[in-house]
Amino acid sequence: MPGIYILFFVFMVLSYLVSARLQSRFKKYSKVGLRSGLSGREVAEKMLRESGVEGVRVISTPGRLTDHYNPLDKTVNLSPEVYNGRSVAAAAVAAHECGHAVQHDRAYAFLKMRSSLVPIISFSSKYMQWVLLAGILLIETFPAIMLAGIIMFALTTLFSFVTLPVEFDATSRALVWLSDSGMTVGEEHTQAKDALKWAALTYVVAALASLGTLLYYIMIYSRRN
Repeated sequence: MPGIYILFFVFMVLSYLVSARLQSRFKKYSKVGLRSGLSGREVAEKMLRESGVEGVRVISTPGRLTDHYNPLDKTVNLSPEVYNGRSVAAAAVAAHECGHAVQHDRAYAFLKMRSSLVPIISFSSKYMQWVLLAGILLIETFPAIMLAGIIMFALTTLFSFVTLPVEFDATSRALVWLSDSGMTVGEEHTQAKDALKWAALTYVVAALASLGTLLYYIMIYSRRN
């Protein structure tokens, strides 16, 4: 048991360090002006146009680092700092989110798989913690409740790991386009790559933490049996 708590602590520290590093990199590269002078919105629209993706709108969404692509309404949602920004960081993030739009347009397998899991994950996330809590309290009398909670948590862990290739592929598409289009060159491109690398690592840490937690619940269930 102590080993599990050490594992939780390690993942907590890793998550904090990666998140802090991401914030630091984004803040630094947000101050580096993009040579082309284009805004994040303009970069996104240019990448979509040159990638042959039609019917996708680029809009602004409130918050910081809230950037995402919504496949349901086909919108690239950029935070104000990225939407209006004319920096290396803004270009990198905008291109990454457009990478998801390109995935959608090309019917990328892992994106389709992740999208198909969303309704299940939404349901599981809503009740999972309560089911697991009840399962732990009643494990001696109703172990099936704990098993149900483990299955629900396993689905969220699966979602975390399916997300990894989706994020890495979107980053790869973004970096290739940024380079081929001449949007980022030399040091600009190195900085864009560094920013997206730390963003991707947050997903890696989250997936590993989810796996560690899943193993913890499985261990509790197994000890009972």
